[in-house]
Amino acid sequence: MNYNSDDLIIAEIRKHNQMALRELYRAHYPMVRNLITNNSGSEQEAKDVYQEAVIVFYEKLQRADFVLTCKIKTYLYAVCRRLWLKRLAEKKMYTGNIESLETFLGVEDEVNDVEEKALAFKKMQVALGGLGEPCKTIITDFYIGDLGMEEIAIKFGYTNSDNAKNQKYKCLQRLKKLFFADDKRN
Repeated sequence: MNYNSDDLIIAEIRKHNQMALRELYRAHYPMVRNLITNNSGSEQEAKDVYQEAVIVFYEKLQRADFVLTCKIKTYLYAVCRRLWLKRLAEKKMYTGNIESLETFLGVEDEVNDVEEKALAFKKMQVALGGLGEPCKTIITDFYIGDLGMEEIAIKFGYTNSDNAKNQKYKCLQRLKKLFFADDKRN
């Protein structure tokens, strides 16, 4: 069964359909993992927080008077964020007021921001994959590996760091073309 509608997932979970519950886990866990791991947490902590949020959601759905007023994704994200902030506060890693943070950061905006960043990251991975060598390694070494131009020049056999810098510039231009190629087609 294809569970691409929130209403269908809710109806199936209310019927205790385990497949719908598994789909819920599969569909939204990556978003929560990113939230937790990008905010001082581990993947195991992300799994724990997500498990708690799904249990809360499941229990709410079993109540006849519960009406979901947003997307499932938004609801789970808000619950996970709140649970994670509480855990950070317990670990003395977040000292602010959770309620004030809730009003400061709009959940919908934050979910949309996370989604946009994830899409841009995937798009960059595809563009970087299409770049080819040595450009892919030069860009990766410089921006991710934090190697200096002198180290890159030695690694790739360039006569000096200025030649390596020039090659990095050319590679960046190619990467930009690949990254923005889809935008020009639309």
